[in-house]
Amino acid sequence: MKNLILLSFCLTFISCSSVRVFSDYDTAVDFKDYTTYAFFKPGIDEVEISDLDKKRILKAIEVELDGKQLTKSETPDLLINLAVKSSNDVYINQNNGFGYGYGFGFWNGWGWPNNNIATVSSQTNGMLFIDLIDTKTKQLVWQGKGKGYISEYSKKRDERIQHFVTEILKNYPPIKE
Repeated sequence: MKNLILLSFCLTFISCSSVRVFSDYDTAVDFKDYTTYAFFKPGIDEVEISDLDKKRILKAIEVELDGKQLTKSETPDLLINLAVKSSNDVYINQNNGFGYGYGFGFWNGWGWPNNNIATVSSQTNGMLFIDLIDTKTKQLVWQGKGKGYISEYSKKRDERIQHFVTEILKNYPPIKE
């Protein structure tokens, strides 16, 4: 039973592999003044990802901002824009095995085989930028960036995108030090 609990914990932890998150903001801005938002349609239309992924990202942002008491509006305080980057990373693992054994041969059967094994794998990593722009000043006031693995499977993709957005927007509004 303990092994089953440990296994399920490990699988859950691995499936939610980390998203590295960074954010930056204008320190002169009082973020309490912002109560409404809208998506910057011209900028979002230029993002080169599928319409399905755009919908997933926008929905995830709405969920997170609603939880932060920001309201979607036709006359917003903030405009939200997106940018994405992706890369296919290739990993090569060289395993120079060493072993010994007994058998027939020149050295009375003793020897060490060369278990030289190379494995190649690839993974798609993505970077999502979320920009918050003040509608009055037309200036960028906050930017969040998340980088991590992208799943190819649609169910996991929904969860992964929600996880990306949640992690990025954890840092909004920023806490001044």
